[in-house]
Amino acid sequence: GQGLPVVLCAVDWCEIRNSDFDFWQSRIAQAVGTTPDRVTVQCVHQHNAPLADSVAHRMVAAGPGSPVVMDLDWYRHAAVSAAQAAGDSIASASPVTHVGTGQSVVREIASNRRVMNAHGKVESPRWSKCTDPVLRAAPVGMIDPLLRTVSFWDGDHRLASLHYYASHPTSYYGDGIVTCEFVGIARDRCETEDDGVPHIYFTGCAGDVTAGKYNDGSPEDRVRLTERLYSAIRESERQPTLAPLESMDWHTVEIQLPENPARDEAGLRELAMHAYRSAGDRIGAAFEAAFKERLRKKPNILLSCLRLGESIRILNLPGEPFVEYQLAAQGLAPDWFIAMAGYGDGGPGYIPLARSYEEGGYEPTGAFVGPGSEAVLKGAIRELLEA
Repeated sequence: GQGLPVVLCAVDWCEIRNSDFDFWQSRIAQAVGTTPDRVTVQCVHQHNAPLADSVAHRMVAAGPGSPVVMDLDWYRHAAVSAAQAAGDSIASASPVTHVGTGQSVVREIASNRRVMNAHGKVESPRWSKCTDPVLRAAPVGMIDPLLRTVSFWDGDHRLASLHYYASHPTSYYGDGIVTCEFVGIARDRCETEDDGVPHIYFTGCAGDVTAGKYNDGSPEDRVRLTERLYSAIRESERQPTLAPLESMDWHTVEIQLPENPARDEAGLRELAMHAYRSAGDRIGAAFEAAFKERLRKKPNILLSCLRLGESIRILNLPGEPFVEYQLAAQGLAPDWFIAMAGYGDGGPGYIPLARSYEEGGYEPTGAFVGPGSEAVLKGAIRELLEA
């Protein structure tokens, strides 16, 4: 009732990029009677899940022997169905009298992927599934160990719980079986136990954070990761701090992230259509070329912040930001409860720190944006928190 509707949407997909993100945003906005800038669509980023980039799909399909990026008809149906569900929800809207917050320490899930050597360079990535005993024995590295929960209440009746945690939500993958992964299994278990009260999970700034220290890619480790996350969710909800919800504000800011100049669009397009290159090389080139095309046609990328009362903030970011952005935001306002979701518009891909490009490693090598992105993104985060 305070202004046009605001939609926070979590999708159990790997990524939704560029014009496809705009499509989801606009269809949901139309369905609920709001404007696209008041809709945020954040992917959870399970790797064995759809990745939507129709521009890249068509680019690859233009070449001989083309691999398939996505099923365009099924993708459109999924987006329209999600919008319809959002629109239907308006008819059963409930008043919110209180907002709750809680947090817990998550044990033995997150570890930083960028294992550094003695010279300050990335020696080798610690992937989401890791069997190398040396990498698994390396320190956890930079993470945010806290899972944060924001819950909405009508009196003493809980309406929904939103959970935020920064780690790649991936245990074993690559077998082609679509899955909501350990984060979805834990979430759905909570929802079942709570008689259908919605539990919605958002992945935070996890571009450089995986479960690799604690996961060898086995089905057994998926079970262990599920139990650890489930326990953390339940602990975060055990004694929520409830406060009357007397005000709600929605703030947005548009940014322009500098593109990575290392590769030109024409060369990427040529690689995407090259019949004798691997499917991975072709699709990866198409993803980056599609982002460069997007920057030419629509350079601005939207960030948003939901303010609940005086001290609760939910920030929604694009791409795969490093966990340091999340920690920086919390450092700007240590007395506030700040929850952060990454993986909005997936077009930019990884958003490393400026120093990451000198340190090397997987993420900056494949990043579609350049070193200047850190200053732009941190400036936008500060602007949203100060709004």
